[in-house]
This record gives sequence, structure tokens and C-alpha cells, in this order.
Amino acid sequence: MSAAVAIQPTTTSRQEVEDLIHAYVQCIDDGDLEAWPDFFADDCLYKVIPRENVDLGLPVSVMFCDSKGMLRDRIVALRKANIYAPHFYRHLVSNTRILGEQAGVITAQTNYGVFQTLLDGETRVYNTGKYLDKIVRVNGHLRFREKLCIFDTNRIQTLMVTPI
Repeated sequence: MSAAVAIQPTTTSRQEVEDLIHAYVQCIDDGDLEAWPDFFADDCLYKVIPRENVDLGLPVSVMFCDSKGMLRDRIVALRKANIYAPHFYRHLVSNTRILGEQAGVITAQTNYGVFQTLLDGETRVYNTGKYLDKIVRVNGHLRFREKLCIFDTNRIQTLMVTPI
């Protein structure tokens, strides 16, 4: 029996995927939301959906965007039309598990927790769940083709305007 450890063929991809996810949450946490759509392929799907709906096969989600254009519209609405309490997000994400790769599409799962701080300085757990991502390479860069934010939290305490 050999003591050698097999090198996983996804090692590089895992690091690249984790770098993508960390850059994604940093973009949101730093309020650089105009750059947020650039993490996605042009033809993409973004959903924030309760776990209960996923378990029951119900399609209703809290946020739904099926193109990069819709993602950009969402940010324009957030900046210019929505009325909400100013807040800051801070994400914590787990290590990423690569679930597979087929025809250039990497499927990955990452758990997340989002803390929200309002201007009064109080911080609370806002949303927790998991990302289920389908990731593709576009012009040499990894981009989300599909990002499902499946949350465990039973209720959303305030209007969800900022992406998860």
C-alpha cells in the first residue's frame, strides 16, 4: 500500500472557484454592487430561494434574474428606486465542494452566512444557506452561469434588496 496521496484533478479548479466566490462576496460586502453582474456569464440565472421551496419543488424565489441585463437592472433599482434601511453585509463562506464538472460546467456547493449591520450599529444574522453554482469559463475567467442561493432562514426580517 502506497502512502502517496493522489492529486485531485480539481485542485486548481477548486482554488479558482473559491477565489471567484470570495471575490463575489467581497464585492457585495464592500458595496461595489455595480461590479456584481460581472461575476456572471451573459446567459445566466440568479435565484435567492427558500430551502422549503426547493424541497417542495416550488419555483417561487425572493430574487430572480435570468440574464446579466436583469442583474444590472436590479442594481440600478437598488441605487435609484428602492427605499430601504441602509445596511452593510458581511459574508462568511465555507470551503467549497466541487460536485462535478461536465462539458466545461463546474458544479459547486458552498455554505454561507450573511450578517447585516444597520446604521445603529446592531449586527444580526440576516440569512444563512448554501450556494449551488454552475460555473463556466468566459474569455479565460470563471463566471457564474447559474447561482442558486438556497436559504435556511425561515423569514426575512427586512426588505431584501442587496444580493446574497
